[in-house]
Amino acid sequence: MPPARRSRPSVPKSASVPADLPVLHLTRFLPYRLSVLANTVSHTLAKLYEKRFGITIPEWRIIAVLGGGETMSAGEIAQRTAMDKVQVSRAISRMLDSALILRESGDTDRRKALLTLTPKALDIYAEIVPMALTYQAEVTDALSADEQAQLDTLLTRLQARADQLATRPAPAAAEADG
Repeated sequence: MPPARRSRPSVPKSASVPADLPVLHLTRFLPYRLSVLANTVSHTLAKLYEKRFGITIPEWRIIAVLGGGETMSAGEIAQRTAMDKVQVSRAISRMLDSALILRESGDTDRRKALLTLTPKALDIYAEIVPMALTYQAEVTDALSADEQAQLDTLLTRLQARADQLATRPAPAAAEADG
């Protein structure tokens, strides 16, 4: 007796895509490409400092932003690093527990806690910065000096435009549909 054949489950035919609908090629879509590049660079560098110093990407970003000797609130750090407030808050909690930052009440507004790096965090900063700059040089070494300058100019212009677009009001649902 031959083995029983399994029937494939019926798969509904998908709706056909209208011919006039533009095609999005994700691998050529600028936001996607920038995100993939940023994640690749960030995670490669993170491997270096996670293993050596036991800190996460958000913790490194906080160390980097406070590394110049600045004192900031959690909200200012979130704004400067483009991280969400929850991510910053969690990183701050871990950093307080591991004695990497100090939290003090502000002189003018007691509700606004100001954060500074501890000597332990400053030592980490002093070790990571050369590693980070070396990695940056290795990545940008794929470009000529002129291309690196042009990339810097273009990224500055794209960021300014993205910031401008981020402040415009979202279209109403009716406008978006029709």
